[in-house]
Amino acid sequence: MNKDTFNSALLNYLDRSPTPFHAVSSLIEILQGQGFERLHERDDWHLKPGRYLVTRNDSSLIAFVLGTLDPVSSGLRMVGAHTDSPCLKVKPSPENYLKGYLNIGVEVYGGVLLNPWFDRDLSLAGRVTFQTDNDKLASLNINFKRPIGTIPSLAIHLDREANSERKINPQTDIPPLLMQAGDEQTLNELLIEQIKTEHQTTNIKRILSHELSFFDTQGASLSGFNREFIASARLDNLLSCFTGIQGLLTADQNLTSLVVCNDHEEVGSGSAEGAQGTFLKDVLVRIIPDAVDRQRAINRSLLISTDNAHGVHPNYASKHDANHGPILNRGPVIKVNANQRYATNSVTAAYFATLCDRLKVPHQTFVTRTDMACGSTIGPVTAKELGIKTLDVGVPTFAMHSIRELAGSADAHHLYTALKGFFSDAGDPGIASV
Repeated sequence: MNKDTFNSALLNYLDRSPTPFHAVSSLIEILQGQGFERLHERDDWHLKPGRYLVTRNDSSLIAFVLGTLDPVSSGLRMVGAHTDSPCLKVKPSPENYLKGYLNIGVEVYGGVLLNPWFDRDLSLAGRVTFQTDNDKLASLNINFKRPIGTIPSLAIHLDREANSERKINPQTDIPPLLMQAGDEQTLNELLIEQIKTEHQTTNIKRILSHELSFFDTQGASLSGFNREFIASARLDNLLSCFTGIQGLLTADQNLTSLVVCNDHEEVGSGSAEGAQGTFLKDVLVRIIPDAVDRQRAINRSLLISTDNAHGVHPNYASKHDANHGPILNRGPVIKVNANQRYATNSVTAAYFATLCDRLKVPHQTFVTRTDMACGSTIGPVTAKELGIKTLDVGVPTFAMHSIRELAGSADAHHLYTALKGFFSDAGDPGIASV
């Protein structure tokens, strides 16, 4: 797949995936279109060489190719990413009626950069659980798609220090304005109408609960004078989810390869479907039931944790270590941290560097400034849980955790090329001889 075709498909995926539930649903559609069989954890699995996928909570996904070669001798090639992004999540009882307006109470999910959320055309999407007319429980994904809310800024005439000392109170300043309405209008009524319209069903007695997020309706696009950038919400980390899955579609059918896309990375991964949960470990037990064989296979395996890296912002270059400043469109970034915020070591870094060199993929290295805190990924968590050699890499990005982020239009395809090579590498990535 060439760069233009790849980017077109990536932009489409980003627009279709405003929440982790939608991100996973979109990946399922891609995978099933390429012959992946859907498994369910509650069922007995009768695995033979082939292509499979399984989800947990409908917000995390594992897709794998079970190769014809025994993974005990050939190892597993694994890529990890996460489906969640920082956002504003709707509270259970969110209605605030103020001066004839309906505002919706929200919680801040993850490390959100809040200022860019003001004055944007916002919509609402997520999962809704309801009671049917025959008293069953059911859940459906919904997506209003159109602009239905906004967070208006306070005019500068009423806040003369807005450009110099603006502070945001997440409880009082950011509830999105939904409509002009009295206290008779509830969000649940709007959700029922949306379900009826979007899913063509009237079998709804009452809404019981929901997991809803606001999102920016501005679509993903190529930007820059020479179209050298991708601008979109949720580049961190849906870009990696999409790239990993596209790489898996090309995997050598003799080798066992796997992509895991976990939810809840942005809040520490501590959930049943997060990287600290048992999802990946449980699937590996189903793939290789014998504990000793499984550990032998893991020792011959490598996990590439793919999560976006900080590109050097030209207006804030001093925020980076002078010798480790990734530039957009110069290839994926090997992420290193002495305190194990990233799981890269010298062996895994060398393996990826030589892989990229062989494929003629440019690559870079990132180390945060020593006087600044460093973020983390699912890499160290998964390495600890499985005891697997791990590498952290990512596409360099600006405005990470903003409502709209920016990446290089060549870099996702660079990463795709590298992962294609990884999934077809018949060598031993667990040893990584270089």
